[in-house]
Amino acid sequence: MDGYLGKILNVDLTNGEIAEVTLNPDYARMFIGGSGLAARYIYDLADADTDPLGPENPLVFMTGPLVGTRAPSCGRYVICARSPQTNLWGESNVGGFLGPHLRFAGYDGMIVRGQASQPVYLLVRDGEAELREASHLWGMDCYQTQETIKEDLGDPSVRVACIGPGGERLVKYASVIAGKGRAAGRSGMGAVMGSKRLKAVACRGTGSVPLADRDAFDEIARETLAWVKDDVSTQVFNQTGTAGSANLCSMLGNMPNKYFTQGTFDAVDNISGSTMAETILVGTSGCFGCVVQCGREVEITEGPYQLERTDGPEYETVGALGSMLLIDDLAAVCYMSHLCNRYGLDTMSTGVTLGLAHYLYEEGVIESEDLGGLALGWGDPEPAIKLIEMIANREGLGDLLAEGTLAVARHYGTEEMAAQVQGLEVAMHDPRASSGVALSYLTSPRGACHNKSDAYLLDIGRTMEDIGIGLVDRFEEEGKAALMVRHQNWRSAGDALIACMIVNFPVDGLVEMLGAATGWDIALDSLLRAGERILNLKRVLNLRWGLKTEDEKLPGMLLKPLEEGGTGGYVPDVERLLTDYYEVRKWDRKSGKPTLEKLRELDLADVAEELY
Repeated sequence: MDGYLGKILNVDLTNGEIAEVTLNPDYARMFIGGSGLAARYIYDLADADTDPLGPENPLVFMTGPLVGTRAPSCGRYVICARSPQTNLWGESNVGGFLGPHLRFAGYDGMIVRGQASQPVYLLVRDGEAELREASHLWGMDCYQTQETIKEDLGDPSVRVACIGPGGERLVKYASVIAGKGRAAGRSGMGAVMGSKRLKAVACRGTGSVPLADRDAFDEIARETLAWVKDDVSTQVFNQTGTAGSANLCSMLGNMPNKYFTQGTFDAVDNISGSTMAETILVGTSGCFGCVVQCGREVEITEGPYQLERTDGPEYETVGALGSMLLIDDLAAVCYMSHLCNRYGLDTMSTGVTLGLAHYLYEEGVIESEDLGGLALGWGDPEPAIKLIEMIANREGLGDLLAEGTLAVARHYGTEEMAAQVQGLEVAMHDPRASSGVALSYLTSPRGACHNKSDAYLLDIGRTMEDIGIGLVDRFEEEGKAALMVRHQNWRSAGDALIACMIVNFPVDGLVEMLGAATGWDIALDSLLRAGERILNLKRVLNLRWGLKTEDEKLPGMLLKPLEEGGTGGYVPDVERLLTDYYEVRKWDRKSGKPTLEKLRELDLADVAEELY
């Protein structure tokens, strides 16, 4: 089965049993890999009553056909399950090296079910897999866990993805940390691991990925690599990381400030990627096979937030833990980011939840006595650091904050002030700065996600002429639905390959590499159709799990115009955007269902039987 190893590990934690199952070739052809394949297997295994934190919730680790090859910037994998944060589709995409090593060890993915009676970790090495006792690891942070596993195995090169105290204590937005600073952050996959008492996955492989035409593949990969190297975004992200876009995003009103209530942040330059590069940056890092090297390595030798050489924050984290709280101390932002990574917490959801806590404190809804005497203040990192610790350990009010922004707002009767969609906290791109971002939040399978169509990149000038996307007006709503559908289909296909979303790939390069890897006669249209098929399958899963069209909305706080800053007072017309989107998608506006015609068109006849 060219392009695939053809095997998936089926892990039953309840019985301690591991079996190899053959990858369904029809599934591979239709859903490719990554979150597409994961969605198909979860569709088969999870029903309407599946408890996100119950043993029956399948937790799927999945790679794609380009992972572990010479395809540049395709060293990723996904972790998927029903999300405890949203009760809907949960998906988190992560880089590093574990995904390629899982393939080198002989597997395309893993499906983990059940619940261990005591903490365990899964070890996968060259065609063999075993569960090992992990009670001695329980309670360790993510970096301690990784180092201890490497020491126990006597193998410093083994690749580890693990949870920290956040996942162990079932913080709803707990992340899975792979290596230093690589996070499967969104939608609470760390909590799912914690509920299963699965502390970590460790992997090492020495094999290779079978390719249908290796010579052709290598030639296309070289051409694609040359393109990526020459692209201006590669050079910018290499020099300043994704946080290098902070100044531009702030100017456009894209970067949120003071919990989305303020249009400008004069001190944004203090926490930008450029300032990081000029002051505390000591190196860069990248995932398997990536020339971008967008990862930041920082060292802070003075002041209260000293850090030995470690992972530095990217744009989303700088926004969530910096401008969101009006914190302009870069060292403090780095320290808070590092703390989240060690505890295993999604920095975005953490920052937004902290922002709501600060807002409610300022409004007098939360008082100092509720916080054990802590006094919150915009721009003050010390209480924010304490709150992160309280969340990870579920101490005091941290126990409520660990449930996420929507739960906190509902507790205090302020739901319209919860910056979230479907329970997932809004990313660091204000929907009042872009109709495309607003529509992406409203229609993403996992809630307020900026990755399923990264419209903010289109807003700053990225074009994709091959899929019909030229220069866009970020506020224009006419025709935006059709544009976003095309871009979502493309991103969905990319998440199946799996290709890094920040890299500006040549479209034909990815299509041709997939064909050379698998031997398929595939064109751009069929790859886009696969992306569309995957999105529609995730849609059906969400409908199975209770998605209602009336829940596809922005909170009231994000429908109030900002008087200052780069948004120009724009507020998205949610009803217009959604009505147009449903029409383009061929989804029923009332029920939210894909039409029977659309499902048949996408060869999802068996899925259609569930709805019709």
